[in-house]
Amino acid sequence: MPPSPAGPQHAETLGVGKAIAVLTSGGDAQGMNAAVRAVVRVGIYTGARVFFVCEGYQGLVDGGDHIREATWESVSMMLQLGGTVIGSARCQDFRAREGRLRAARNLVKRGITNLCVIGGDGSLTGADTFRAEWGGLLAELLKTGGITAEEAQRSSHLNIVGMVGSIDNDFCGTDMTIGTDSALHRIIEIVDAITTTAQSHQRTFVLEVMGRHCGYLALITALACGADWVFIPESPPEDDWEEHLCRRLAETRDGGSRLNIIIVAEGAIDKHGKAITSDDIKSLVVKRLGYDTRVTILGHVQRGGTPSAFDRILASRMGVEAVMALLEGTPDTPACVVSLSGNQAVRLPLMECVQVTKDVTTAMNEGRFEDAVKLRGRSFQNNWNVYKLLAHIRPPATKSGYTVAVMNVGAPAAGMNAAVRATVRIGLIHGHRMLAVHDGFEGLAFGMVEEIGWNTVGSWTGLGGSKLGTKRTLPKKYFEEISANISKFGIHGLVIIGGFEAFTGGLEMVEGRARFEELCIPLCIVPATVSNNVPGSDFSIGADTALNTITTTCDLIKQSAAGTKRRVFIIETMGGFCGYLATMAGLAAGADAAYIFEEPFSSRDLQANVDHLTEKMKTTVKRGLVLRNERCNENYTTDFIYNLYSEEGKGVFDCRKNVLGHMQQGGSPTPFDRNFGTKMGAKAVAWITGKIKECSRHGRIFANTADSACLLGMRKRSLVFQPIAELRQQTDFEHRIPKEQWWLRLRPILKILAKYNIELDTSETAHLEHLTRKVLVPEATL
Repeated sequence: MPPSPAGPQHAETLGVGKAIAVLTSGGDAQGMNAAVRAVVRVGIYTGARVFFVCEGYQGLVDGGDHIREATWESVSMMLQLGGTVIGSARCQDFRAREGRLRAARNLVKRGITNLCVIGGDGSLTGADTFRAEWGGLLAELLKTGGITAEEAQRSSHLNIVGMVGSIDNDFCGTDMTIGTDSALHRIIEIVDAITTTAQSHQRTFVLEVMGRHCGYLALITALACGADWVFIPESPPEDDWEEHLCRRLAETRDGGSRLNIIIVAEGAIDKHGKAITSDDIKSLVVKRLGYDTRVTILGHVQRGGTPSAFDRILASRMGVEAVMALLEGTPDTPACVVSLSGNQAVRLPLMECVQVTKDVTTAMNEGRFEDAVKLRGRSFQNNWNVYKLLAHIRPPATKSGYTVAVMNVGAPAAGMNAAVRATVRIGLIHGHRMLAVHDGFEGLAFGMVEEIGWNTVGSWTGLGGSKLGTKRTLPKKYFEEISANISKFGIHGLVIIGGFEAFTGGLEMVEGRARFEELCIPLCIVPATVSNNVPGSDFSIGADTALNTITTTCDLIKQSAAGTKRRVFIIETMGGFCGYLATMAGLAAGADAAYIFEEPFSSRDLQANVDHLTEKMKTTVKRGLVLRNERCNENYTTDFIYNLYSEEGKGVFDCRKNVLGHMQQGGSPTPFDRNFGTKMGAKAVAWITGKIKECSRHGRIFANTADSACLLGMRKRSLVFQPIAELRQQTDFEHRIPKEQWWLRLRPILKILAKYNIELDTSETAHLEHLTRKVLVPEATL
């Protein structure tokens, strides 16, 4: 990627002499405050003046105190708050030219020519209209004496950058909008609570979630809780859906389940555009099946509460990108929206995204529902296909004749059970006999293997830990026993879900193929560990849950520190030698520093951090938060850092320390981990099925090539299978981490947001991409 015009050396002076205004508009969404905080702090870091616009576009029109300069301290303690602190409002005035004229004058008078808008597609379209009219508005103001010629010349063009804040995730071009992940957290908390009461009484629950035009929340909720049925506006059910639904519910009950869950998006419709309401569904179930049925409409609960770690990091990264895009903007660059694709920040032309978003609505209005699902993007399509497979297809009567085993290896991680459930069910759909191996490689050696069925894994998506049991034992010393059991149970393929030991165990199995023919079966490793240290994947199942646990704890600790004033907390996180949790939790919780192994530090650095905190105590923000990864340095232990800070901070601040320990591995998996685990499990089985067929000779399986033992990983924007032998070169085995880790690039952001004067390398900055218009091809049959 060529370096951006700014180049790394100019970031600190990029904004000198410029002014940026930031506003939140439309419906509120959790994480908006994190975005505002990032825009303010990075703006100030570049030398720009930054202004808050309170109450959205209304504040822009009214001017006066509604537009006020922001300071570094004014965004402190904002990160963990839901909603938007600077306020949002629907604004009729701005829709009229007269209102936009007043808004333009308010900006020109303050010398503001850069506008950052955080809102939904309506708010962003409004911003684009404003920019298009800017020249005309200035000419009119000049004519009527509203502004001087000098002011008009100084503000000759307006730069606009948008960030999408919407819990519905209904904006095309971005994988996730700010607030979506947090809304899913609220919904899943409620679903989990409802599940326990419904099971006590054998009930059917109909849950209505937000999403008037977009079924994303409903779809992910259904995937994450294993719902029996989901209604989304983009893909209405077939005309005889009532029969199908009742048959489905009865089957689940007959299979021994004590509850049914049906998820409905508020905008759910049938093929003819007629609304399907939660009450319609309730009366249908009661009338035809006589089941005790309850309706829960979640409403505004979904918008509330504190933002999830994902939303805070997403919003902070987008905020940095937005400032860079504004300050690098020229009169010729189109208004853009900064967004996330996979784990990469991208810039997209605003109106291209708005157009595709409108195309979805048009497709739905015209009854072209398949097109609507495609226009929503690849991620939406994948989720929908996996859901349909898991929920609506029954295992076939004809069997494939193959046997696939699934196991967990390493330490427990939330989301492992969701991955096992998807693996088992998709395996059964392919006609395989599915085996569960208990206690990892040790269990495989000692014959702790049993057949596992469809209903056994029914309620596993929301369970933390590992139901199969997991151990760190590696297979090498048990090759003879393992080979004998592969033969005895007739195993043709193996799915290994786990952490670094799953990867090294897989490598050992491949090495053992030369001596033991039985080990020549296809293997697929699915990364699952809180440490996120498996080579070949940017994310591991379980890391998101651990990150949220740490972030929540940091919030509580910061609150207690704010109460006592002048207090610094030192918190130790897990992760082995991998600094992912410490770094990302630092970004999400607003830490002053995060010590990690990958970025060596000395006593001088520790002293600099103490000096930095001493300066901070002179401001209105009288508290500090420092994170330390458990194995970042063998000499600078948590106790050492605590003692050093306590000594150096005498009379200025006092210290407390906290080692978080195993709570980071526990808990119910987050929506992200449930969804990620489900998709990874489904994809792993589809791959292994293909490999078994490929390696089958006269009824025997012989897999001896490098590509018959792969790791399934998330790389930038897609899930890819990589031969584990090839990943060997990318691994630091001594420290159990990949040699290159993408998240290290986010460390400068953490430091800048904590007010350290360091260089922000903008050579990685995203460039304007175009939204690839999806070519509408017939969907491949599943």
